[in-house]
Amino acid sequence: MDRPHIRVIPEWFGGGTLPRKELHEVAEELTANQAGLIAVGEPTTEKDSATRYRCAAKVVKRTVEATTDEITSKLQEALKEADMVDMHLEVDIIPVSDVDRSKQFYQRLGWRLDQDAAPLEGLRIVQFTPPGSAASVTFGQGLTTAAPGSAEGGLIVSDIVAAHDELTGRGIDASEIWHGPPFPLEARQPGPDPERTSYGSFCSFNDPDGNIWLVQEVTTRLPGRD
Repeated sequence: MDRPHIRVIPEWFGGGTLPRKELHEVAEELTANQAGLIAVGEPTTEKDSATRYRCAAKVVKRTVEATTDEITSKLQEALKEADMVDMHLEVDIIPVSDVDRSKQFYQRLGWRLDQDAAPLEGLRIVQFTPPGSAASVTFGQGLTTAAPGSAEGGLIVSDIVAAHDELTGRGIDASEIWHGPPFPLEARQPGPDPERTSYGSFCSFNDPDGNIWLVQEVTTRLPGRD
């Protein structure tokens, strides 16, 4: 069987999304042969259904070489994803030994202080959010039994050199920039990635308890990670 090249439809007639109910209806009608015709930009034989099939093809998210059966499989996978409840990671709890010392450190980083509250005896909640981040960091008293300094987190930046300069300019003891795999340590090579390959350059710093923050440069995300 020939392996047609999928031509992904980038927009659904000016944008928007196909309603989930209609997407299910269309996918149930979509045969492997029809999916193959859509993928290579050929018209389907059904006069009134061609537009609906083209809309259904939009759920194939990336350009791949595939048989028509594989195309149909991709559509089925996309439908399963469409039925999943969205989950947004918004808070990460880190263990600290001295709440006020940690608060001063994260303020020095320039992160936004969202709250410092003690709603109950023995409970204190301090939350910071890094610039441009949808996720926040929480620490305090009575939040976790993990050992202070045992956490590791990742921070994504668009320019590793600028980020490193800002960290050191704020008095943060950041590591030198390196490229190559972040682990094991002996795999690291000094300096930014020579080609500035996305996901390829790093630095790191610790908070006062030794919790590790790994800073990674990402300029172009891998497919499906927008």
